[in-house]
Amino acid sequence: MTSGLDPTESYDGRITVLVLEDEGRRERIRCSSYEAAIETAKEAAPSATAVKIVDRDDEVVFTSAEMDIDDWASEWRHAKRRLSVDVEAYDCPYDSVGCFADDRCVQCQIDRVQEQY
Repeated sequence: MTSGLDPTESYDGRITVLVLEDEGRRERIRCSSYEAAIETAKEAAPSATAVKIVDRDDEVVFTSAEMDIDDWASEWRHAKRRLSVDVEAYDCPYDSVGCFADDRCVQCQIDRVQEQY
């Protein structure tokens, strides 16, 4: 039995960090998560010619030749958060951008209370 929350993501070790060096040497490091791959890429970057993160579909999702690992990691975390937000669609009659089905604006809350009485 586990204590606390179960992981929301699991990976089968097919996320790979590919480290390329000047001598033509390549090293493939298998990682169990994107977080582990990011840390591995950060550690390998200073001494490598190029570092790549390859997903389980063998697509290169990061290459140090094109961007900084910290910038990519920040964008990856931001995209991950965006994907995890599951909000029911709601069309606010008052066109309030902060009005959602589970968190309505003040005007919609007033309308809801008035409809109950």
